[in-house]
Amino acid sequence: MKQPSTDWKEIIGEDEEDRFKKYAKQFGLLQKLKSREFGPGRSLHRKQILALNAELEILGDIPEHARHGIFAFPGQHEAWIRLSNGSMNIQPDRTGDVRGLAIKVRGIDGAGALGGNTDCQDFLLINLPAFSSPKSEQFVQMVQAAAQGNAVLFRFMINTYGFLGGLMRMKKLGSSVNRKFTGFATEKFYSAAPIACGPYACRVRLLPDPGQKRGSATPADLSEDMKDRIKDGPVRMDLQLQFFTDEKHTPVEDASVDWKEKHSPYITVGRLTIHQQSEQELESIQETVEKAIFDPWQALEDHRPLGDVMRARKVVYLASQKGRGAR
Repeated sequence: MKQPSTDWKEIIGEDEEDRFKKYAKQFGLLQKLKSREFGPGRSLHRKQILALNAELEILGDIPEHARHGIFAFPGQHEAWIRLSNGSMNIQPDRTGDVRGLAIKVRGIDGAGALGGNTDCQDFLLINLPAFSSPKSEQFVQMVQAAAQGNAVLFRFMINTYGFLGGLMRMKKLGSSVNRKFTGFATEKFYSAAPIACGPYACRVRLLPDPGQKRGSATPADLSEDMKDRIKDGPVRMDLQLQFFTDEKHTPVEDASVDWKEKHSPYITVGRLTIHQQSEQELESIQETVEKAIFDPWQALEDHRPLGDVMRARKVVYLASQKGRGAR
């Protein structure tokens, strides 16, 4: 098995700055349209299901190549959790969707990915191991098409990838969105695109406690499902890293490739714990987290986001934050 390598590289196009500004403008228009319908909110992951307080423990017995940034030293960190549905719309939890679990680790101090210093480290995770599109351009076009309905999305897929390729993409997208989701305490969550870990590149995963009982269907109310679980005891999940080994098997620039564990196994570097919280505690944090910024670029320089999709998110997320008056 290959060892983690520092030989990764980003390929930055000369037109990226202009393209990313265009994407930000396009998402801004969609955000305004949806905000007129649902009220002020994010472009994507608009529906906040639940906000929670949590603790992230960084483990001490981890490999040397993982000991960078927030993982350099063992310890406990306070965190906020935002659970969300990925859609631009506010819709029932049982409607097929991508699910998001965002973590804001608080109370840290170090050089930031955006320059200056940062006091937080954000990890934005989804319940899919890879993005549906290899590059930001295809992803933005797909979101724009999806916003106009399934018929427009289908035409986009056929025109972009050919008839058979488009059918395969639609089938893959449908199976991803409509897959059974048993709840936030029982599913795996992934960064899907890489970040830095010092001189290395890696992806992030949350692995659920196998002791959590999985349901047979998506809960009708995902918020109540999580509240019920933490009433019974702490919900724990392992925070894991998966490292770049070579461009063929673990590409940095193609966000649609799932890095296979046979080429690069995950290693556990931390443990996320969500304790029981009173109704008053939960009520007090909902608005704070909804108004807060969760951004992969709200990060330590040692964990700066990598690849085309992540670089595009830097520009698009900032525009979305301004569009809803986030702080």
